Amino acid sequence: MDYETLRTFAATWGLVALVVMFAVAVAYALWPRNRTKFRDAANIPLKED
Repeated sequence: MDYETLRTFAATWGLVALVVMFAVAVAYALWPRNRTKFRDAANIPLKED
């Protein structure tokens, strides 16, 4: 296994892995069940103690 083979493998499958992780993160953030959790977290700085 030489450098060029390793670089090509890392470039292609690394890109695929990053795209999948990004899609999972976006899906988690936009999932309807998480809406109230994120809305409550966004309003924390506005709460008066």
